[in-house]
Amino acid sequence: MERNAAAVLGHPVAHSLSPVLHTAAYRVLGAPWDYSRCDVPAQDWDRFWEDRAAEGHWRGFSVTMPLKALAAEQADECTALVRALGVANTLVFRADGTTVADNTDVTGIMAALTAARAIPAQPRCAILGGGGTATAAVAALHKLGAPSIDVFTRSPQRAGKVIHAAGRIGAAVTVRAWCEAAASLVDYDAVISTLPPHGADELAAEFGVLGAKVNGVLLDAAYDPWPSAIARSWRDAGGAIAPGVDMLIFQAVDQVRWFALGRVDRPVPREAEVTAAMCRAVDRPERVIPERVREAHLDR
Repeated sequence: MERNAAAVLGHPVAHSLSPVLHTAAYRVLGAPWDYSRCDVPAQDWDRFWEDRAAEGHWRGFSVTMPLKALAAEQADECTALVRALGVANTLVFRADGTTVADNTDVTGIMAALTAARAIPAQPRCAILGGGGTATAAVAALHKLGAPSIDVFTRSPQRAGKVIHAAGRIGAAVTVRAWCEAAASLVDYDAVISTLPPHGADELAAEFGVLGAKVNGVLLDAAYDPWPSAIARSWRDAGGAIAPGVDMLIFQAVDQVRWFALGRVDRPVPREAEVTAAMCRAVDRPERVIPERVREAHLDR
């Protein structure tokens, strides 16, 4: 049976823009694909996976919360990046039915940051939050050359996965108290908020009161609402802002490579047009993956 179906998995997942992005991409490629959403609570994963794997027509899945760790555990093979981070956002079926897992969030984050503003060769970087997305953020900032990364979290005890992932990829991480974040943000070339929607609103208000000026770029992985309170405060302070939807677009480019080609280290035909179509589909300026990030496709 020909594998020509894909879907985004998560819970909740009704808000996901992945079907919009992927449908736009496959339309450019002229591929008759069916890309849908599947709402899968974590407790239903085993039954869902058994049923879908037996159907035989799936090319792959985009995976969002709370299933990323389960996806990494499920795959027959994981990229080095997934083995290090312990989470995957992409599952791909091979022709023989076996699966490979990747984490395309990393290059998505890198591309979104560098598309918004030039990043120095050895940037000073920080992450807000210590959950699953923070592990991908650590890898992205490490690949961009950050000598060390500060992680601000309300509960240092929850930063264990970030610390573990950083150790496995050779990144230097310092966990810092949340109460220090507002006064410290001015020092960074790149900041990534991995918090859920409105999770940084109080921090944004505190930062705004300080009246600080910044020169770096802030990426808010939560793309609704946009601009978020923290993004508005950062922009008002003179910094560049990157919405989470840009991260979503750029990580989807890698997923299209996996689904269409079965590999991530080669571009799909007309890839610039594919990326531009995805940007238009969600009302974002047309752009391509920055040259600085392209080499990341060869180091997975």
